[in-house]
Amino acid sequence: MTQKSDDLIIFISQQQSTCSECGEDLGNHAWITLRKDKGALCLSCADLDHLVYLPPGNAVLTRRSRKLSTLSAVVLEWSRSRKRYERKGLMVEEKALHAAEIECLQDSEARERRRLRQAEKRKILDQEYVMRFAHRVRELFPLCPEGREMDIAEFACQKYSGRIGRTAAAKELHETAVRLAVTAHIRHQETNYDQLLAIGYDRDDARTFVFNKVQAVLFQWKAIPVNEEVK
Repeated sequence: MTQKSDDLIIFISQQQSTCSECGEDLGNHAWITLRKDKGALCLSCADLDHLVYLPPGNAVLTRRSRKLSTLSAVVLEWSRSRKRYERKGLMVEEKALHAAEIECLQDSEARERRRLRQAEKRKILDQEYVMRFAHRVRELFPLCPEGREMDIAEFACQKYSGRIGRTAAAKELHETAVRLAVTAHIRHQETNYDQLLAIGYDRDDARTFVFNKVQAVLFQWKAIPVNEEVK
């Protein structure tokens, strides 16, 4: 938030301070204001002691509190390392802070409700997509064992997985993409491919080893001709 030239400023003093009006010893790190005609004033004498402190860190809350507060003051402290004054928060009216917190909470609740609605919508859309993908598997491979089409679809279309079912081609239910998903399922579920990987086979070598078995199952499920299948 940009500091305006007419902002009220409260300084966090780094030296022993005394209020020039009431004479109270404020000690080190006192919160004071500086008046040209009076010097340092404690917050009580400056009529700012009714304000509450809002630390930095929440830009929205700060902006709203300042807007709703009739009187506010920027808190500054001198940084020895950076040789400049740095903002340390804002002093605002308590009722303004309370109102701003309610607004932020309402926004947060609204965002959460919107997030839940969107998540539910995505869930429904994903379920519809999985069902369409499974139907396409059954259409292309009518002799696929009962229930396998759903296993294939749910695995291939799993969100954020990077699997074949999340590709653009798969979302259009192109035959090649669906066939690749079925091939991957057969490789893992109908052959000893995983065991070969476990004992140290290279991925390509393991795929070559189980290729004929994969092709045989594809043919059994009424797949495309063997010579058109990709390893």
